[in-house]
Amino acid sequence: MKVFLTVILFSAFLIVQTAQARTVEVEVYGMTCAFCVDSLERKFSNMESISKVDVSLKHKKVRLVTDETMPNIETIKQAVLDAGFTPVKVTVQSNSQSNGQDQ
Repeated sequence: MKVFLTVILFSAFLIVQTAQARTVEVEVYGMTCAFCVDSLERKFSNMESISKVDVSLKHKKVRLVTDETMPNIETIKQAVLDAGFTPVKVTVQSNSQSNGQDQ
């Protein structure tokens, strides 16, 4: 019974956390190899408030699932610059709404 309640509480926590998340997609200039992908994955994986990082070399994009407000867009852009790349376009989509915003 305790295990069942623990699973239900954990599931509810995940649902609430997902509802308060947003997806940030960054087009990145300068990614040319697997080391570039690894560099960006490590950079964003170490940042607080980021729950998921997907880096696509083929599409030259980084997709982040973050808290609703943190990190802010300027912090994300600066992280891309610090990794040695140029952020070209940033698109933000709240997971509670279906339309995106370009930055």
